[in-house]
Amino acid sequence: MQSTSRPRSSVIQLWERQHPARRVFAGFVALNLLGWGLLMLPVAKQGPGGSSWIEALFTAVSAACVTGLTVVDTALHWTPFGQVVILLLIQLGGLGVMVFASLIGIFVMGRLTLGSRLTTAQEAHAEGPGTVRTLVLSILRIALTIEGVVAVALFLRFWLGRGEDPLHSLWLGVFHAVSSFNNAGFALFSDNLMGFVDDPSILLPLALSTIVGGLGFPVIVQLLKHGLRGRRYSMHTWLVLTGTAVLLAVGTAAIALLEWSNPGSLGAHPTGVRLLEAFFHSVQTRTAGFNALDIGAFEPETLLVMDVLMFIGGGPAGTAGGIKITTFGVLAAIIIAEVRGDPTVTLFGKRLSRAVHREAITVALLAVGLCFAATVAIMVLTDFDHDRVLFEVISAFGTVGLSTGITASVGTPSQLILVLLMFVGRVGPITVATALALRPRRLAFELPKERPIIG
Repeated sequence: MQSTSRPRSSVIQLWERQHPARRVFAGFVALNLLGWGLLMLPVAKQGPGGSSWIEALFTAVSAACVTGLTVVDTALHWTPFGQVVILLLIQLGGLGVMVFASLIGIFVMGRLTLGSRLTTAQEAHAEGPGTVRTLVLSILRIALTIEGVVAVALFLRFWLGRGEDPLHSLWLGVFHAVSSFNNAGFALFSDNLMGFVDDPSILLPLALSTIVGGLGFPVIVQLLKHGLRGRRYSMHTWLVLTGTAVLLAVGTAAIALLEWSNPGSLGAHPTGVRLLEAFFHSVQTRTAGFNALDIGAFEPETLLVMDVLMFIGGGPAGTAGGIKITTFGVLAAIIIAEVRGDPTVTLFGKRLSRAVHREAITVALLAVGLCFAATVAIMVLTDFDHDRVLFEVISAFGTVGLSTGITASVGTPSQLILVLLMFVGRVGPITVATALALRPRRLAFELPKERPIIG
């Protein structure tokens, strides 16, 4: 009896043979190119003609990489069609291209191929290919539930509290809920959220949504599964939760102290608003990118603190960017263990694998090198000072989206550098490096060991 199954095309077979990192890389490239093409259409832009290629490319990459940096006014430049495209890019970029593809496979075909499970496990940092279906469905439920709750809260505030039209209020609620949970920072107001500087009913839901999205889906799933039973949390969950709490507190205190008397930021508001804004911007600096104050008016010291927070970012396998809290925590643990003379590195009662040491150091050094090179390049290409350029570079790499106001003025070459930073920051330095490598190296022998003098 002959088989009735159709042979798979050579293209599909080639795709399935690719390393998972290359699939993630290719998927994000395809998403960015699709968004670029859609935003180039005349129907996406207000007024006659279409957007320039750099306006469309920069916006598409910023949305798909859930960054939020813009070179045009999102509220005035794009039509409702263009804004819907941006919203879809944010959602797909936040969920992850391969996670979304897996959802299609589950709902349309009812199954996932082994190649799809491996690729999605790589992107979502799942424990193994067997857990992917459950994780993917959990990610969808979590994202839609949180976005729905925040959208309703914002809709009611815009409609009943701000007097907006009901349909417009609904659109504002949905757009900003999706943008906040995915840590994107896109807003449908020309001044971002500066018009709501003293409105906690809008800022706090957005901040809480941003925090939850920045924890990462594995942490959220474990919190929902175990509740407050902390003994069942993994080292990863404890590291993300502890790091998030510490960095939010440090960021809030630093912004409040450094900007308290600055008339261009906190100094222009009463005490209650100052505390609200210090907390809100500490949250947004962790990769979200909304701003209710003029970031360009912040003190240089504050910008430097925010640089550090943006560079660290949020939790892995979620919507946040940066080198991630876990990477920073592992590096800190390595330093502490080395200073104390401990034979092993431990965190929360568990010993760290040496492979994790190498991965954390690699991610951090690649990120530092990339940000340094980009900062020097943009300083050569423009006349802006290093404070603003460094802030813009780290904001792009950390997929944060906060800006001192120079993004639209740095010129096309510098904007292309920021585009590259946003893409690498979202996909991950190691994933990009692995995807671009010709093949994995297999050594047939080991060289003798020798120790150079360190320090």
